[in-house]
Amino acid sequence: MKIRRKLLLVAAMSAAVAGLAVPAAQPAYAASLTEVTAFGDNPGGMRMHIYVPDTRPANPAILVAMHGCGGSGPGFYSSSEFAGLADRYGFLVIYPTATQQAGFGNCFDTWSDAAKRRGGGSDPVSIVSMVTYAERQYGGDPNRVFATGSSSGGMMTNEMLALYPDVFKAGAAYMGVPFNCFANAADYPPGSSKCTGGSMDRTPQQWGDAVRQAYPGYTGPRPRMQLWHGTSDTLVPYSLLQEEIEQWTNVFGLSQTPTSTDTPQSGWNRRRYADSSGTVQVEAYSIQGAGHSLPGAGMAAYAISFFGLTGTPPTTPPTTPPTTPPTTPPTTPPTTPPTTPPSTGACRVTAAVNAWNTGLTENLTITDTGSAAINGWSLVFTLPAGQTITSGWNATYSPASGQVTARNAAYNGTIPAGGSVTIGFQATHTGNTGTPSAYTLNGAACSTA
Repeated sequence: MKIRRKLLLVAAMSAAVAGLAVPAAQPAYAASLTEVTAFGDNPGGMRMHIYVPDTRPANPAILVAMHGCGGSGPGFYSSSEFAGLADRYGFLVIYPTATQQAGFGNCFDTWSDAAKRRGGGSDPVSIVSMVTYAERQYGGDPNRVFATGSSSGGMMTNEMLALYPDVFKAGAAYMGVPFNCFANAADYPPGSSKCTGGSMDRTPQQWGDAVRQAYPGYTGPRPRMQLWHGTSDTLVPYSLLQEEIEQWTNVFGLSQTPTSTDTPQSGWNRRRYADSSGTVQVEAYSIQGAGHSLPGAGMAAYAISFFGLTGTPPTTPPTTPPTTPPTTPPTTPPTTPPTTPPSTGACRVTAAVNAWNTGLTENLTITDTGSAAINGWSLVFTLPAGQTITSGWNATYSPASGQVTARNAAYNGTIPAGGSVTIGFQATHTGNTGTPSAYTLNGAACSTA
């Protein structure tokens, strides 16, 4: 024991002489999602999860991957393809969980004054703290830090690239909006938002000035931007893709006319905007017929390629990728049927609706009020007349109207005793914006109080 202490002391002294910090404990390098509870300054009150692949270079790249409203870091980890790509190409993935509430629950703050100023506070500062933690604890490469996200996470991707161009080298925003689109928290919910109301139209100069004013005096290189949007998206209108294009091409001093266009996959129309050296600084994907449901299968790989992370993969890639189901709900229900039905009255469902014009979103929180966990679940309810589901999250929904069955996703099939899961959907309506009057979980009626 004395010899071991002596060896540890010698190692610590050697590290000190070399100018290296000696960590109190080595971080766990395991290929599983790990929560970090003390990552640094956290004015946004966020949670941090990180995925560290077993095989990676000494200084791996870092990707911040952000969920949509009502989601979570672990949920985005399970429902997107970034962790599987991290295994293949050896980069770290940070999955933040937002806690801000602005109509949907768990949305990234892109509306407050603090969130629009570099170092101002709120979620952007928390996210930068997560990046710094990954650099310190896992040797992450500060010259290869990237951001991506869906919906609210896509909006925050625009935000982070505007506020911290010296931290992020590129971003990929799915269904986002330009930086500084929202006036305040009241402008965020779709029913009252001027940003997402379908009529937002500023000049490229105005959009570009908003980015330049976020970090006054910055003259360094700007991060490249990849943008994605479905042409049938009504929650975050497709027209906002053009506003994003105008913002980032203006930031780069590029023409509004693309330097090239192509169709990399059926239904994917891509516009590229290159500088005088031929480097593509901005590229935009219009996904024909897609609603508010991105990224779909294969889209994450295009983002990773845009970041330049698909060069030389790790020397020993894993033989089996992790289970990462696509974000697009499958057309068939999960193969694992419900196995533990709750007893009568052992569940509770609460509903929250945000409605506008002819559309609405609805979040349903399912709580297990019994004494045993529910392993595998299906929730049955009847939509009010005139409502039709167009997309959903954290569950699969079938059919789209009438009596609907919502079945668990691969990552939220277990509801512990006393625990809950939140699912939701977007729907059209013909005037009735009410909630279902009754819910049945695995055949047992749930309370709604």
